[in-house]
Formats: sequence, C-alpha cells, structure tokens
Amino acid sequence: MRTKKAKKTNTERDRGYVFETVKANVIALIFALVAVLLSALAVKLFNASDKSIPIINQVIKSVAIFIGCLFSLKKPNNGWLRGIVCGFTFTWLAYLVFSLLDGNFAFGLSILNDCVLGTLTGMISGIIAVNIRKH
Repeated sequence: MRTKKAKKTNTERDRGYVFETVKANVIALIFALVAVLLSALAVKLFNASDKSIPIINQVIKSVAIFIGCLFSLKKPNNGWLRGIVCGFTFTWLAYLVFSLLDGNFAFGLSILNDCVLGTLTGMISGIIAVNIRKH
C-alpha cells in the first residue's frame, strides 16, 4: 500500500516540476514580448543607436528568465537545476517565437551565446527563487 502512495507522490512531484517549468517559460515569454515592444518604442522615440539593441535584448531576456523563475519555482529542491532547465528552454522558445515574428531563422554564434547566458541566468534565478521561498 505504501509503494502506491509513494509512487503517486513522486508522480505528482514530477508533474509539479514540469508544470513549474512550463509556467515559468510562459510568464517569461509574455514579459519578454511586452518588454521588446516597449523597448522598440523607446528606441524609436529616443533615436538610440543600433549597437544598443543587442544589449537591450540580452537584458530583457535575463530579466524575463528571472521573473519567470521567481514567480514559478516554488518547490524547495534543486532550484539550480530547474532554473537551468527554465533558462535553456526559454532561450530556445524565445528564439523560435522571435524568429517567427521576424521571418528569419539564422543560426550562429549569437544563439550559442544566448543559450549560455540564458542557462546561467536560469541557474542563478532558480537558486534565488527557491531560497526566497524558504524564508
């Protein structure tokens, strides 16, 4: 009897982790879409240089991952690992969405850079999110 209950608990926990990851990515993607629109408006209004746009995009992606992890990662274990998964998944999801909107899929060193930065941001965000929940 105990093994069924233990398996049910593990299944519920696994489903909870998947749900947290999906929720974090949805929140991060919504934030990123809104932030990109607002930043495009700000760049247009203030005539910012084209060199500032990649930096603004990286900041938006990092903040989006942080916000997604902060609002979604609530279970106390393995925040760093779940943050890595969220950051990596968001990076590819954002690449697909923004490439579809742009109509241009270009693979290169920049997507690898985005993956590394997104993964590191996710790891740090996951650690922070889980430890904030403890207190």
